Amino acid sequence: MNHTPLSDEELVQIIRENDQEEYSEIIRRYQRKLTHYLKKYIYDQDELEDVLQVVFIKAFKNLYGFNIKMKFSSWIYRIAHNEMANHIKKNLKSPVPLDEVEYKIVDEKIDIDQDIDRKILARDLGRYLGSLDIKYREPLILFYFENKSYEEISDILCMPTSTVGTLILRGKQNLANIISQDKKYDDK
Repeated sequence: MNHTPLSDEELVQIIRENDQEEYSEIIRRYQRKLTHYLKKYIYDQDELEDVLQVVFIKAFKNLYGFNIKMKFSSWIYRIAHNEMANHIKKNLKSPVPLDEVEYKIVDEKIDIDQDIDRKILARDLGRYLGSLDIKYREPLILFYFENKSYEEISDILCMPTSTVGTLILRGKQNLANIISQDKKYDDK
């Protein structure tokens, strides 16, 4: 008997065909991932949970508008991105102080600066990311910490894949400069 788990897209199709209780599986699959993502922008836990609930409600209400041929994870991350941006604008609060967020480097290929000790980098990464313009910060967070591909980031942020690559490259360069400058001051 084959027990291969259903893809997200297959699960959406089942939900659409009148088994709405299966939506709980979507929530189970994405609750932790989206919480991890939103935590980098919304500091207050209650507000984060409210935004997350809105994300899941909007995703459910718009399931029939989702194109099954597309990647579901990019679609739901896009909803989360939009809700996070709306929440921040509505509340006129700054995003999470990034130095208070725990960062785990998901992508072991990170090569910002080989001579920088990874422990120091992990400890200070939030502060360094907080120094970046948000147009560079978002693609870096999605790529390195949410493990999204360029194509997924392109879908989430509604920009061409080539722009995503450019922003990640420039973001890494800017991040390396910030770290390098900080290191110069630490050495004095």
